[in-house]
Formats: sequence, structure tokens, C-alpha cells
Amino acid sequence: MEHTTTNSTEVSSQGRLQRMDNHDPEKLEGRNHSSGRPYDVDSEHSSSHDNDLPEDVEKAVPRDGPEHPQEHHTPTTAQDWDGPDDPDNPMNWTLRKRALHIAPIAFLSFACTAGSSMITPATPEIGAYFGVSRTAAILALSLFVLGLGLGPTLAAPISEKYGRGVVYKVSGPLYMLFILGSGFTKSFGGLLVCRLLAGLTGGPVLAVGSGTIADMFPPRIRAVASGTYVMAPFLGPALGPVIGGFAAQYKGWRWTQWCTIFIALAAYATILPMQETYKKIILQRRAKKLNIPPPATPPMSGLTQLKILITITIARPVVMLVKEPIVLFLSIYTAFAFSVLFAFFAAYPYTFETVYGFNTWQYGLTFLGIGLGVLLAAATNIVIDRTIYQKMTLQALKEGRHMAAPEHRLYCAMVGSLGIPIGLFWFAWSARPEVHWISPVLAGIPFAWGNLCVFISAVMYLIDVYGALNGASAVAANGLLRYGMGAIFPLFTFQMYERLGIAWATSLLAFISLAMVMIPFVFFKFGPRIRAKSQYSTLKI
Repeated sequence: MEHTTTNSTEVSSQGRLQRMDNHDPEKLEGRNHSSGRPYDVDSEHSSSHDNDLPEDVEKAVPRDGPEHPQEHHTPTTAQDWDGPDDPDNPMNWTLRKRALHIAPIAFLSFACTAGSSMITPATPEIGAYFGVSRTAAILALSLFVLGLGLGPTLAAPISEKYGRGVVYKVSGPLYMLFILGSGFTKSFGGLLVCRLLAGLTGGPVLAVGSGTIADMFPPRIRAVASGTYVMAPFLGPALGPVIGGFAAQYKGWRWTQWCTIFIALAAYATILPMQETYKKIILQRRAKKLNIPPPATPPMSGLTQLKILITITIARPVVMLVKEPIVLFLSIYTAFAFSVLFAFFAAYPYTFETVYGFNTWQYGLTFLGIGLGVLLAAATNIVIDRTIYQKMTLQALKEGRHMAAPEHRLYCAMVGSLGIPIGLFWFAWSARPEVHWISPVLAGIPFAWGNLCVFISAVMYLIDVYGALNGASAVAANGLLRYGMGAIFPLFTFQMYERLGIAWATSLLAFISLAMVMIPFVFFKFGPRIRAKSQYSTLKI
């Protein structure tokens, strides 16, 4: 395995921005093995390196540690892990303990994304209450989704300085506070502002969750944990209308916000017992507890920190979105599929109310089909990882390579890409009075299945291609476009369905998705050639 020659901007161990050329993983590998730490990138300087990088950018490549930590272990250093079996290293936690740290962040992520769609069944009532159009009322959804996209920019500097646990424990109450404001507001402007801020404070949870997974699982076995976690944020929008439908039907639109708070409170309670997983913070706390020298942390001026935030956390994702074909096309694909999902929050009520005469809680239940598709996608990801990717990884290790070619991450996307147009065409031409209502409901299953399959594959592929540092920026670029488009689509869905009709409006979306089906296949075939031309450091296998 080798890397292409690059000139990407990174952060030095002295806290300054510098140009990194010809990043050589073989040298890193030599250092790792000489120190007895396989898979621990840059182990000689991992302490200072980990301390200096922003959370969104720094993802140390973890190693495969033992499943059971040593007992009665007394740390002797806080400069780095105290050997490969250090029990404080989350990689060395038992599988049960790591699973108990995945469940709370998945639950909280579910609570944040469910808050986006739980209000949608109340859209007509909100329009009538505040005297605005139905399209204006849907802004309560769109601004929330926009906030979810902008929120991760807040997570990086906070998580880097204070750890991942602080992000969960601070953003959770703020999220609930703004949802509370949405429920009590007396003006339409107040509702929109509170919804935007609720999304903004809920977004960091989604960004830091993937970092927590990376802290606990080595890359080659991370797919199952990541796929299981990602399922939760996708289940939130699917199940939100189910709950919100009953609340809006029998208690009024404000109760959609109270139900959101109830779920968030339950999720937040599970977060409180969690331990910190971020290496830098663990070592700092160890040093303070044992009164030993802490990890070296070169001083950084406020101007330098601001420069890092602007150039790496904000600017780099935008640049990669424009200049990198892999980032651009995968982001467009996942953003479109994600946007169609949010367009359904306007399309489903229009369809099931006009065609089948459903009331609010009845059409809310139709989203259960999408929820089932999400579950099937998570299962598909696990099966493909176990039956195909792990075999490819073992073969690569036998051949002396650290990992399988990134293109092997695309199997799930290649399979799932077919589900999106199938589900859309099915919905388009079965939503008719002479066809039973269960048919368009079932059409949501292949759509949601394909949507999540493509997303999981795209994220894993981007990280494998660009590495931990640039991969984080590539995923951030994907998120910006995904949530930006997701906020826009619901605003024109009503008009599109009224003018084109259900069949042709949905078919239009299906034809667009059909044109994108070949994207993962193209990258599977020509990925190595495209990666070789990247201006960023990429794997070349």
C-alpha cells in the first residue's frame, strides 16, 4: 500500500498549519511495529499529534487490542497509552462495554433526528394557527434540517478541547431547551428561530457519534458498529411522523414538541453514565489523577485556532466538494436520496390524504414502511461486511497490505442503488384509488433500504480513500450538501405534486435516481485511477 504525492494542508505538532508532502505509511508502519503497537499511526508522536488536531479532523487509526483489559493496571505514563494492553484505551474495552457506549449515542441521535419530522403531521394545523401557507409551515422542518447540517461545525472545536462526552452532555439540554421554546412560542417567527436553533444544537451529537465509534473500534471491524449506529439517525425521521401523527391528531401541534422532549430526556439519561472515549482527554485526566506529566500540548493562539477552524473545518470540505470527483458525485448521490426522504414528509400526507382519505395519525403510520427499510439496510450492511469485506481484508493482510482496496466498501451501495428507483417507481404508479393503500406503503421499504445502503457505503469509502484526516473533511462536505438539499426539497414538494400529479412527480424523482445508479459501479471500476489523480493524500492499492 502506498500513498500518492500530495500537498495538502495539515496541522503540525507545534500547532501551526504546514504543508505535508509524500506521507509515507511504510515509515509509520515501521515505527508502529518497533514500538509494539500495530495499527497505531505515528505512535512515536501520537500524544502531541492527537492533542493538536480538531476533533472533526483527527481520527487516530486505531489498532486491534485484546478484548479483555488487564486487571489491577497502574499507568506509568500519560504521554501515550501505557502499552498495547492499556485498559484505559477504549479499543481494549470489552465488547459489552463498547456496545453499552454505542446504544446511548444512537438513542440520542435518534431523538435529535426524530425531532425534525415529528412536527410534520401538524403542518396544516400550524399553518392555520399562525395564518401562514402550508409551504411556509413546512419551514419548521426545513430550518431544523438546515440546523442539523450546520451544527457539526460547532462540535469540532468543543470536542477537541473538552472531549466527546461534553458535547453530548451540553448539546442535549440545549436541544431540549429550544424544542421547549418551539412548543411554547406564540409567534410563527419564534417557532422558526427555535426550530433552527434546536437543529443547530442537535447536529453536534450526530457529528461526534462517528468519532466515538472510531475511538472504540479498529477500522477493519468498524463497519458493523458504524452501520448499527447510523441506522438510528435514519430511523428518527422515519418514526417521527408515526409518533407526531397521534400527538397532532388528538392533542394538537404543541404536543409534537412535548413528545420530542420526552424522547430526548429518556435518551439523555442514558448518556450520563458514559465514559470519555477521546484519547487526548483520557490521557489528560490520567495525568491529573496520578500527578504525572500530561501529554505535551503546544500553546496555540486564538488566531491560530480560528485559522484551523476556518481552513480545515469549514473551507476544506467545500474545496473537496468542488475539486474531488469522488467527493462530489457521492455527495450529490447521497444528498439527492436523503432529500427525497425529506420530500416524502410533504408527499406522503398529500398522497394518502387525497387518494385514500387518511387522517393525520393514519398517514403518520405509513412511514413504518420506511422504518422497516432502514432496519433491512443495517442488516444488509452487516451481512456484506461479514461475507465479503472481511474476506477481502484477510486476503489483503496475507498479501502484506494493511487493508483491502477501498472499492470493496461499495458492494452495499451497488446493491442498494437499485432499491431507490424501484421504490420510487413502485410508489408512483401504485398510489391510485383502485390499488390498496398497503402497496405505496410497502414501496417505502426498497427506497429506504437503498437510501441507507448507499449512504453507509459512501461514508466508509470516503474515509478509506482519503484517510482519517481528509476523510473527515470529505464526510463533512457530504453532510453539508445532504442537509442543505434536504432542507430545500420539502419546500417545493407540494407544488410539484399538485402540478405534475403523484405518478409523474414521483417518477421524475425516480428517473433522476435511475441516472445515478451507475455512480458506485463507476467508482468500483475506475476508483484506483481516479484516486491516483487526487490532490489529496489517498490510498493507492
